[in-house]
Amino acid sequence: MGRRWWMVLVALVVGVTAVVYPEQSGCTAHASLAVPSTTDVPATTSAETPHPAAPRTAETPAPDLSAAVARAVEVGGGVDLGLAVVDLDTGAAAGHNADTPFRSASLSKLLVAVDMLTSGELPEADRQRLERALSLSDDNAMNALWTLHDGMGAIDRVAAQAGMTNTHAPQDASQWGDVEVSANDFAKLYQYVLTELPDAERDFIVNALSTASPTAADGFDQAYGLLAPGVGGYAKQGWMWYLPADFYLHSAGVVGGRFAVAVLSIQTGVGERAAKDRLTGITSTLLGGLTNQPG
Repeated sequence: MGRRWWMVLVALVVGVTAVVYPEQSGCTAHASLAVPSTTDVPATTSAETPHPAAPRTAETPAPDLSAAVARAVEVGGGVDLGLAVVDLDTGAAAGHNADTPFRSASLSKLLVAVDMLTSGELPEADRQRLERALSLSDDNAMNALWTLHDGMGAIDRVAAQAGMTNTHAPQDASQWGDVEVSANDFAKLYQYVLTELPDAERDFIVNALSTASPTAADGFDQAYGLLAPGVGGYAKQGWMWYLPADFYLHSAGVVGGRFAVAVLSIQTGVGERAAKDRLTGITSTLLGGLTNQPG
């Protein structure tokens, strides 16, 4: 999700010289104000390579979460980073800038999904849209759901239910990518989904995230961070460009059936590939510290 850098070049050609602040940004994470038709939804979601959830391993010794976080932050090399990890078996948690709000980009799709699934029976067309929003990170599906299902209200409702104290609806009702979330809050959201939702609703979310394809609906490569090859978990990815040079890149999910992890970043003045490699390095180091304990 987000504009490609060629759009920045176009803006320069036509003479855009003023500094564009985030509130006036070129963010493409937005909702259409028109109520969409229900005829534009494909019958199925096409997933390429699934990322199945691994079984829980309660017998695994409790890792040193703080040490794992510290090593991951060091690998980040000073990037603007919010990181949180929760051990779902023990309840232990650790983080770095874990309560700092970040613009959510596509992470807000999971908040809307939780609200919709707990608000009553959904039409089949909307369930299909919701699956696409989670697995393919389909912005068109999210635009429709945000408009049809009170996306602004959904953010506050889910935040209250899950105890997400640093999560807030955007100031501009059309900009769902500007929902504010913190790493701690997103780890809490996964904990809420796995422990508080009814089985059917929980399974819908886990299954949709577990079949996230490497290529998103807009052609963006989702195989980074917690969806990098070999990780073996499920996650919601988020990406969004803000002019002139900020790239919001997030990865938040559950690994090994045991650890809820949220890694949120703002990377400035770097290319897409470099930003993804950096985030994957952070998550790989973190997960190595969670699973490869001495002794």
